[in-house]
Amino acid sequence: MIRTRTLRQVGAVAAAMAAATALSCTSSSELDEIRSQLREIHFEVLELRKQGPSKAEVAELEARLSQEVGRLARAQSDAGVELAALADQIEQLEAKLEDTTFRFVQLSQQIEATIQELQAIRSTAEVARLPPPASPAQAAADPQTLYETAYNDYVRGSYDLAVLGFRQYLESYPGTDLADNATYWIGECYFQQRKFELAIEQFDRVLERYELSDRDPSALLKKGFAYLEIGQREKGVAQLRNVACDYAGSDEARLARQRLQGLGIDVDCEGP
Repeated sequence: MIRTRTLRQVGAVAAAMAAATALSCTSSSELDEIRSQLREIHFEVLELRKQGPSKAEVAELEARLSQEVGRLARAQSDAGVELAALADQIEQLEAKLEDTTFRFVQLSQQIEATIQELQAIRSTAEVARLPPPASPAQAAADPQTLYETAYNDYVRGSYDLAVLGFRQYLESYPGTDLADNATYWIGECYFQQRKFELAIEQFDRVLERYELSDRDPSALLKKGFAYLEIGQREKGVAQLRNVACDYAGSDEARLARQRLQGLGIDVDCEGP
């Protein structure tokens, strides 16, 4: 009975180990189970020897035991090889990731450098477009072109160039009909650049230097807006009230009323 049961167990263990070695990776729990069954077979061999079985039976059983032990050793070896291969793959992936990160940093630096170069080239080109200071003879020859060039720079958003152009116009033609316009547009350039204190100074020059200028309502309006932008609400509201009441019916008055209404203020021009 013991010999029959032992042979059956050996067959079962052999089948289990054959299936285990067919897997690409043997788990530690499977290996432990195989070792446990081998120990049981070894115990059965000892029992068979005590009962005096034939040498052939014992030799066959020991041969099969040796074969299974060999399979167990190969399974452990294969598992170790697969783990080593997996570790090598992970190491290669980490190396590739590090190389990719380095290349990405280099590319970002190159893009940033290219952007800075383009900005420098653009600034140089814009400065080169500005005409050189005109001599008295040249200045007297073409005032309209100088003014229009500065105004076109303003329209394109090249505010620094526009300021330079309008200042050059004012230096060359301080008494012309467009002098108040040039002064006003300098203020607009500063306003668009959010240099609100400088914008207020320019709008004050329009109001102080050019009496009855058609730019007065616009200068008052944008002066009020500038005060609001820098947090001086009381001064800003006062300027907008003046525009709404003193220039009633104008576009500037309409814009002033809209801004005041947005602040929750009703305009009463007949009040004190």
